[in-house]
Amino acid sequence: MGFTKRGIMRTRFPSWQVFLWWHHFFLLWSTIEGQTRYSIPEELKQGSVVGNLAKDLGMVASELFQRKLRITSEAGKQYFSVDLGKGELVVIDRIDREELCGQRPSCLLPLELVIDNPLQLHRVEIDIQDTNDNSPSFATKEKVVKIAESINPGARFPVESAQDPDVGSNSIRSYLISKNDNFKIAVKTHKDGRKIPELVLEKPLDREKLPVHNLILTAVDGGDPVRSGTSEIKIIVLDNNDNAPQFERQLYEANVSENVTPGTEILQVKATDADEDLNGEVEYYFAEQTPDLIFTLFDISASSGAITVKGALDHEANAVHRFDITAKDKGNPQMDGHCSVEVKIVDINDNTPEIVVTSLTTPVRENAAIGTVIALLSAKDPDAGNNGKVMLSVSSKSPFKLNPSVSNHYSLVTSGSLDRENHGQYRVKIRATDSGKPPLSSEKEIIVELLDVNDNPPVFSQPSYVVYVKENNPPGRILCSVSASDLDFGENAKISYSILDSKVQDVSVSSYVYINSDNGSIYSMHSFDYEKLKVFEIHVQAKDQGSPSLSSNATVHVFILDQNDNAPAVIYPSSAALGSLAHQRMPRSAKMGHLVTKVTAVDADSGHNAWISYRLTEATDASLFTVNQYTGEVRTKRTVLEQDDSSQRLLIEIKDDGEPVQSATVTVSILLEDGLHEPILDLRHKVSEPSKKTGRMALYLIMSLASVSVLSLLTFVILAVKCMRNSRGSGSCCCARHSECDDYKNPNRNLQIQLNTDGPIKYVEVLGGDMLSQSQSFRSCMSPMSEYSDFTLIKPSSTTDFKEVISVLDASLPDSTWTFESQQVSKICNS
Repeated sequence: MGFTKRGIMRTRFPSWQVFLWWHHFFLLWSTIEGQTRYSIPEELKQGSVVGNLAKDLGMVASELFQRKLRITSEAGKQYFSVDLGKGELVVIDRIDREELCGQRPSCLLPLELVIDNPLQLHRVEIDIQDTNDNSPSFATKEKVVKIAESINPGARFPVESAQDPDVGSNSIRSYLISKNDNFKIAVKTHKDGRKIPELVLEKPLDREKLPVHNLILTAVDGGDPVRSGTSEIKIIVLDNNDNAPQFERQLYEANVSENVTPGTEILQVKATDADEDLNGEVEYYFAEQTPDLIFTLFDISASSGAITVKGALDHEANAVHRFDITAKDKGNPQMDGHCSVEVKIVDINDNTPEIVVTSLTTPVRENAAIGTVIALLSAKDPDAGNNGKVMLSVSSKSPFKLNPSVSNHYSLVTSGSLDRENHGQYRVKIRATDSGKPPLSSEKEIIVELLDVNDNPPVFSQPSYVVYVKENNPPGRILCSVSASDLDFGENAKISYSILDSKVQDVSVSSYVYINSDNGSIYSMHSFDYEKLKVFEIHVQAKDQGSPSLSSNATVHVFILDQNDNAPAVIYPSSAALGSLAHQRMPRSAKMGHLVTKVTAVDADSGHNAWISYRLTEATDASLFTVNQYTGEVRTKRTVLEQDDSSQRLLIEIKDDGEPVQSATVTVSILLEDGLHEPILDLRHKVSEPSKKTGRMALYLIMSLASVSVLSLLTFVILAVKCMRNSRGSGSCCCARHSECDDYKNPNRNLQIQLNTDGPIKYVEVLGGDMLSQSQSFRSCMSPMSEYSDFTLIKPSSTTDFKEVISVLDASLPDSTWTFESQQVSKICNS
């Protein structure tokens, strides 16, 4: 018989048989509880098509290839394959039902189809239908039976049964015996379906007429075509010994546990013989056709008929053992009787369940959705009943669970979120437990590797960094190093560093520094000047190489540390306009403590580096003048004497408090004049003398005083407006310097307006600033010793050159001092 992928080809069999084959192939497959079943006859040719799997599974053939369909068989040997191009299940090897299933009435060959993307399991059962491909056969070709001639008609003599591996209608149906005058054949059917042939004596034997009878026993099966097998029976007619042993029962049954100890008696057969003496003594033996397996498992006592266990019994190998016992007397001729024994092996829970991993998907992405199938499992236990019922379980602590499927199959799926950073792999322990008493169990460990997903951004070792850099640093020197770490793996954990664009004094920060993208080291591009730049920020970004990439930022605060790189600069008296000397006038009538002049200097540095002190290093007469160390005021130490030189020269050194010390010097020339009046008198005198010069000096003086007045008025107006707004908006109070309010905002703001007319140097100072920056000072200096007055605006915190505007006013003010000072002119505090 031949098959193609479309079905069954024509054969020489009758039409009704061809119809039966078609019925097997195309009508007898069905899906039961999600299982697909096909029915095929055994011994199909290789290449025969069983069915179209793609169609029956509701898929197209192209999907089978894309989803990598593969097939496994619990039989251990592959009999089928799938044509992924057409989606057909094809026979690839000879299928012998008798080899696979023996005498079992049903022969199912289970197949498991595993399909990926997504992972699925389909169970297919192939029902192997028996064909009549085996003829009945006898274990012995010749059987010798001795029968006494005096035996009465009707006596029965069991003979050897034929064996046929086929099942159902293809097994043995009847027995025939060759034609003779004395015997006929009778068939006795056991409750298990076995047919036992027996010779029945119909007419008395006469040894003198025919001592030997040669008969042919034929076994016929029910297949189509019919198959048969024969055995020769030789009957020897004996004299004397008229009675054969008779068993009490024709069938003895026993239930024996499979863990019974060898040597245990399981039953006893008993036969009696009506004869006397030796003709009535009975001995017991296993029948001639007994299989060798029975001799290894059981033993029988010839004298008592007790059957004992000899070897180890195994329910899983054979659940029932059937054999015949012969009882023979010692007469001459020897007579025998027969009975059957059936031993059922009772199952015990002696097999540990087995876990079989059908398919495993690993590694798994750590962001796999809940319910993702990781593995397909099945459980096996060869025990019977509850002893063979197996349940699988998984540890509740792991993020996995088992979903039961069909026929003791399970799928291992995710039940929670996975995190590779906490667990690079999971060792999932699967436990199989049967329902026996006591239950037996086994464990299997499945290792599930996780694939990294870029789900963690880089994290800096600290959110912000503080760096202190000395000014005048050499370019290219490392400022600091930032570092970030990433919990991810591989490319997802590779970090590159960059500087985010920002402005520092309207210039891109990248012109000041650059960063090594690999290790996060930040380098300076050039030297820093504290007087120009005191502090700036660098925004650093760390980005990983994942897809999509993740990043985080950190801020680096760079503080420039001041170095003493600026010497004090003399502001007053200005030597630039009048040469190397600063000339001052002083009346000889000046008393002790008279303010001769005030040396003013500033230092562009900060902190201690900008603290200035004054010291008189040289003098024409050191006993006449003194210099205040902190203010720079030059005053007389005593009254001027007539013998003092008219020209006095002072060399004043100005030093800062830095390290190393920076210094500058100024030379002040003082002319002592007789008849030089006090400034207020001289002013009145000059006002009374109408001249072009005095008119111009008066104009300058009036303008200066007016400017100071306007500036003071403007300051008070602004402060008043601010106080009114703050009082309305926030309920704050606006306080003067001596206000009782203790809590105030911006305590470092200073504004000082000073009009100083002590001595011959007349000047106005307007000072403003805060504690974090250099004070700002605006001074108007008037000197009667010069033809033009000096008016100087000073901003020491500026890094530009000091701008000096010197105007010499030929006027003088009264020798008195009026000072308006506002320390913290406005204070904002909570009500």
